[in-house]
Amino acid sequence: MRSDATTVDEYLDELPEDRRRSLRAVRDVILANLPEGYEEAMAYGMIGYSVPLERFPDTYNGQPLSYVALANQKRHMALYLMGVYGDAEADFRTRVEATGMRLDMGKSCVRFRTAEDLPLAVIGEEVARLPVEAFLRQYADARTSSRRR
Repeated sequence: MRSDATTVDEYLDELPEDRRRSLRAVRDVILANLPEGYEEAMAYGMIGYSVPLERFPDTYNGQPLSYVALANQKRHMALYLMGVYGDAEADFRTRVEATGMRLDMGKSCVRFRTAEDLPLAVIGEEVARLPVEAFLRQYADARTSSRRR
């Protein structure tokens, strides 16, 4: 469900109370663990955490490079973790499974109905795992690999 909100507060305020509470809880974990250099802003109708264009302008679409995003969807909420896309996905799944929690995930999208459905400690670790420089290296490596195919 795409939103036309221009600020994070506007986005959260337009949600039903139960969804607002869950997204705020996940947002708090993201903000508490987000490495320096990423910025929070509305992007693509959801809350996004990205590398600003001033820091890295060479993106494939001219938009800030997205690291994490948080969205309200029609039937669930979604947490997009671009850092787990590719090689890091198996490790992330293993860490989540070790908590005993069920993971509803496709590529980098973790779907959930409430914040209690998520292993928030693992989410925090994952958000903290890639400082901007490491994320940019991962991005460059992925682009180089895709060009070789």
